[in-house]
Order: sequence, then structure tokens, then C-alpha cells
Amino acid sequence: MPSSRENDEFAERRQRMVDTQLRARGISHPRVLDAMLRVPRHLFVPERDVDNAYGDYPVDIGLGQTISQPYIVAFMTEALALPDDARVLEVGTGSGYQTAVLAEIAREIYSIERVAEHATRAQAILETLGYTNLHVRVGDGYEGWPSASPFDGILVAAAAEHVPHPLVEQLAIGRRMVVPIGRWDQDLLVLTRTEDGVREEQRLPVRFVPLVRSSGDGDRGEAH
Repeated sequence: MPSSRENDEFAERRQRMVDTQLRARGISHPRVLDAMLRVPRHLFVPERDVDNAYGDYPVDIGLGQTISQPYIVAFMTEALALPDDARVLEVGTGSGYQTAVLAEIAREIYSIERVAEHATRAQAILETLGYTNLHVRVGDGYEGWPSASPFDGILVAAAAEHVPHPLVEQLAIGRRMVVPIGRWDQDLLVLTRTEDGVREEQRLPVRFVPLVRSSGDGDRGEAH
């Protein structure tokens, strides 16, 4: 267990992260800032990278995946504009850090991870931290979690070539999806589902790992 001095040090690092990386760049929602201040990011990175946990950059977590830069985590969370009792779908559990941030804000989180090793590790950390309002499973994130839909927000933490139609179908009307789109040149899209499809609200240049389909799955079409 970390000493109280170590805890104080990490709390100070989180405060600096929130002040210099988030507030200074326009993140302003009190619940998002509070979640970023509370979630111990250093517990979600490999032990060798604990000293880099609160840096202004992503961190490699192995098997071709990263834990996103703190600003991107906060931006995506804030962009969802979640109601107080939100049910959220997360595609790409990864380290579990974004999952924890969402769990601080939303009522219930459904998170899908393709890599079993990451899903198992993330779930163990999240349980140790006492989160009881989330569900993690191994599966094809492109297909979402139909039995738990509709969702008040969908956050995709890997880049798709286009907006996955199954995810649009699982998003409640009037609610938002945040998803990186593109192979080499990527944009993080903030989309609102309408009666007629999706409406783009905002975009931001980003770099995410690709959204990989499960073996043998074909493309089932692009959302319009």
C-alpha cells in the first residue's frame, strides 16, 4: 500500500494536471474536473510508468494500446453532456481509466474491450477502487451492447473508419456519441443522434489506435 506521503504527492500531481492541462485548455464542467481530480490515474498505468502517469501525453499499456492523454479523456467526457442519471456505453475499456472517470459521473457504465487481458486487469483495478456501477465484458465493440441500450452517451476510445451504424442505433435520440474517425488522419467527432441520423457538433484532430473488429466480422454499413 502507498504511504500517506505518496498519496499526498499523487493528489498534488492530479491537482496540477487539472489546473494546467484541463482548466487552462477550456475544460470547465465541475463534475468532469472533480472526477479527473479524484481518479488515481497512476494505478491504471504499468508500474514502470507510474512517474509518467500525470504527464500531458498518452501512456503505452501494452498489446498495442494506450491510456489516453488526460486532456482527451476530459474532453471526451465533457463532450458527452451527460444527464445526472446517465447510462453510458464505452467501446474500448483499455486500462479502465476512462471507465473510472465515467463511473464517477454517470449512473451506470457498460464497457466493452476486445483484448481479454486488458479487460481482466481493468476490471480488477476498478473493483479494488470500489466501483459498483459498471459492467465490463470482452467482445466486439463495433456491435455495441444491444441488450442494455438505449444509452444516454456512447464513448468510443478507438478509431473507426466510419461511424458504426450499430452504435448509432443504440444511442438515445437527442444524446451524444464521441468517436474518433479515420485511419491516418483522424478527427474526434462529437455527434448527436437525431430522428434522421446523426448531426455533427464538433471535431478535434486526434491520434487513436484503430477499432479492430472480431475475426470474421464484416462491415455492416456506415451511419448517415
